[in-house]
Amino acid sequence: MTAHATLARFREYMVGPARFMNLLSCFELGLVDALRDHPGMTAAELGAVCGAKPGAVAQLLNLPVKEGFLAHDETAGTYRLDALADVEDVDLQRVLDFMGKIKATTLRQLYYLTESVRTGTIVGLRELYGFEGDLYGAMALHADLREPWSKLMDSVTDRIDPWFFDNIDIPSGAQVLDLGGHTGLGAIHTHKFKGSPGLRVTTFDLPDKREECLANFRANGVEETSSFIGGDVFQSVPEGFDTILVKHFLTMFDKDDVLKILRNVHASLPAGGRVHILGPIYAENIKESWSVDYYPSFFLGCATGQGGPQKLSTLASWLEEAGFTVTRQISQNPADLPPDVLPLQGILSATKNG
Repeated sequence: MTAHATLARFREYMVGPARFMNLLSCFELGLVDALRDHPGMTAAELGAVCGAKPGAVAQLLNLPVKEGFLAHDETAGTYRLDALADVEDVDLQRVLDFMGKIKATTLRQLYYLTESVRTGTIVGLRELYGFEGDLYGAMALHADLREPWSKLMDSVTDRIDPWFFDNIDIPSGAQVLDLGGHTGLGAIHTHKFKGSPGLRVTTFDLPDKREECLANFRANGVEETSSFIGGDVFQSVPEGFDTILVKHFLTMFDKDDVLKILRNVHASLPAGGRVHILGPIYAENIKESWSVDYYPSFFLGCATGQGGPQKLSTLASWLEEAGFTVTRQISQNPADLPPDVLPLQGILSATKNG
């Protein structure tokens, strides 16, 4: 790459945050919805819809016109949907959910990324919210963080879990522990996709998740075959289970902490017990990984001050270091994913040696 081409690439980074908020604001102001319902509106008419000056609306719409999302008739001064007219609502909502999560949990906090990396803490949460801790603790107190994150994660779980359960083996009548299972959706999906006589699923997470988790079990009719245990995975993992699920959890931690978790999982399982791990990964060829564009800065600057996805080969070596035998590793085929999706998900299955 020449120096000229290198400098041209920098331009993409310089305008990144501005492009992101410009586009998102067009949706938040209702401009896109207005044009979908009434094609051919002027900037003045759109301004009346959203309560903004026509000049400001025209400025915002320059970018989506440039990108071909919208079209502008310069003679009539009107706007209409262009490429956006061909996008299905369900696909567009998936994109907007991710953008909403980025705005709430990422955009502001990343102003402090450099300081967060130096200290290993989430400086942005301290500066913006006066909160000492990580994003997951802050979300318990701040709905503006929790609601966009939860909305996205529920939709991601709904999309990923069918693929996950289709690619793992849970024996009939298994006793399953969903590690870091939050408020029970993973347990509910275990019954849905792997239900069998005698199957019992327990969610293990911090004690403050108990009531919401149990309420979700009742709402989904699985309260008789599901339960909740509160605790700290770094202290110990409950015994009495032959299968443990670890979904979207290990990415929050660096290698030392991941090994602590995996060793506690190993200690809790009987010989031959199984563990199934699901989470975002990097492609083995890092230059082919979209996850690298987002997740390092998110985890280091916004989520936990550590962690981030790893390559499947790296996670497999950590499982073996913790005493497991890896029995299967699989990643999604990027060609099968919607083109807007950032994370590539991977599955590792392993058994306890001995």
